[in-house]
This record gives sequence, structure tokens and C-alpha cells, in this order.
Amino acid sequence: MVPLTRDFKETVQTRAERDPEFREGLLKQGVECLLAGDVDTGKIVLRDYINATVGFEELGSLTGKPPKSLMRMFGPSGNPHARNLFEVISRIQQHEGVQLEVTAVR
Repeated sequence: MVPLTRDFKETVQTRAERDPEFREGLLKQGVECLLAGDVDTGKIVLRDYINATVGFEELGSLTGKPPKSLMRMFGPSGNPHARNLFEVISRIQQHEGVQLEVTAVR
């Protein structure tokens, strides 16, 4: 996997700051990847969302977890426990003001 460039990260952050639908799309895509079993991509997308919106410092305050632990959780070798992952997703939804719903499709 190729690391993202600083320009790309700044572009994502700039767009996320001004476009609520883009932020919601990032969050949705990250969770959908996790549900599809693509944990690595899900963590990357959620990390990008966190960096572009709430930030790890504030997320740490919202979850009561050290920011560095959260960064490791969403890092390339991170292996978050389900309880921690779902707590983060819950806090992100609250921060964003959205409620994601799962829809079954065949």
C-alpha cells in the first residue's frame, strides 16, 4: 500500500471541513469496509475521517482513551478490540450528528 501524500491528506481535510456529505461518506465507507471484512481499509478510512474532523486528541477526550492508543488502534498494525472500535464509531456518530443504519441486501 502506498502512503498518502501530505497534499492528499490536506485536500481531504479541507473538503471535510466544508462538506458534511463528504464527512458522512467517509464515515459510512469506513464502517461498510469493516462490515465487509476489509478491516485494513476500514481502519484507514476511519483514520482519515478522524484526522480530517474530530482529531485524535478530542476523540481521546470523548472516549476516555489516550490519543496515542487510538492512533495505534487505527494504524497499519492496529488490532482494535470490538468494544473499543464500536465505542469509537458511536462517539464519532454523536460528534458528526448522524446515526448509521445497517440494511441487509441480497
